[in-house]
Amino acid sequence: MGRIFGTSYLVTRVSRMHGGAQKVVYKIECSNGFSCVLYVWDLSMNYFEEEKANEDINEQSYGSDLFELNNKYLTQHGIQTPALYDLNKERDRYPFDYALVEYIDGRKAETFFQLSELAAQDKVFQQLGDMLTTMHTTERQIFGKANANEISTEQCHSLQMKNTKVQLAYASQHMEKIGSNQSKLLDKLYELESRIKPRKQYGFIHGELGPDHVLVNDKLEPFLIDIEGAAFFDIEHEHSFLEMRFGDFYRYLKNDKLDPDRLLFYQLHHHISLTSAGLKLQHRGFPDQQFAKGLAEYQSERALRFIEK
Repeated sequence: MGRIFGTSYLVTRVSRMHGGAQKVVYKIECSNGFSCVLYVWDLSMNYFEEEKANEDINEQSYGSDLFELNNKYLTQHGIQTPALYDLNKERDRYPFDYALVEYIDGRKAETFFQLSELAAQDKVFQQLGDMLTTMHTTERQIFGKANANEISTEQCHSLQMKNTKVQLAYASQHMEKIGSNQSKLLDKLYELESRIKPRKQYGFIHGELGPDHVLVNDKLEPFLIDIEGAAFFDIEHEHSFLEMRFGDFYRYLKNDKLDPDRLLFYQLHHHISLTSAGLKLQHRGFPDQQFAKGLAEYQSERALRFIEK
C-alpha cells in the first residue's frame, strides 16, 4: 500500500469480503479514510481448482492476466468496472498474483429487486441495459479473448457442448434423477445443437453476469465485477443467463434480435453446468452449503423440464 499510494496510507483493517468461489477478495481500510479491494488469485483456494488447472489455454476464464486484459478493454469502451490500481505478478514473495482495485461503496444489483423506489430501479437497470447493449454490439468475427487474433475452425457453441457433456457426466454420478435421465438429456443437447446455423459475428459478453456481479454506487451507477471470463462470444450465451438470473428485471436487458435456437441450447447448457457446479461446491467444502445444495437442486429441476416438453 505504501509503495503504490504513499506512506500516509497506513492499513488499519483488512477484512475478507463475501463470495469468492474462484478468487479471494479482501477490503483494505486505511487510517486516512481511504479504502480499496485486494484480489488474490490463489489457485489452491479456488473451489474449481481442478477445472481451471485443466482448461485449454484458449478457453481459460481465470487469472490476473485476464482480469488485467478485460479491465483495460472494458474501460476503453466506456463500460464501468472498478479501476485497477496495481497488479503484482512477480511472485517473488508469494506464490500467487494479486491486485489492488477500486472499492465501490455500494450494493449489489440484486438488492434493488426488492426496492420500493421504482425510480431507482428504473435508473439502475436501464443503465445496466445500455451498458450491455454497448458491450454486445461491440462485435468482431473472431470469438475468444479480447486479444485473440486467430480465427477458429469450430463454432463457439461447440466449446460449450463439450463442456456440458463433461458437467452432465459429473452430475449423473452424484444425482440420481440426473443419472437416470442422462441419455435423454444428452439427446436433447444434440437435438438443440443440430438446429444452430453457423455464425461469424460475435459480441463482447461478461460470461457469468448475475445481479451479484453488478455493484451499484450511491449515484445509482452500475459497475461490472468478476470480469475474468469476459470475451467475444454468442451473445445468446449471456442473455440466456441474464434471463435466468434477473427474472422479471430481465425486461430492462432483453434483446429482441436473438437467435432462438442458440438461446434454447445455452439455457440447457447453463442448467446442467450449474447443477454440476452446485454439486462440486458441496463436495469441496464451500462455506455456504445450503446455497450449494439449493443451486444443484433448482438447476437440475430446470434441466429436466427440457425432456418433459
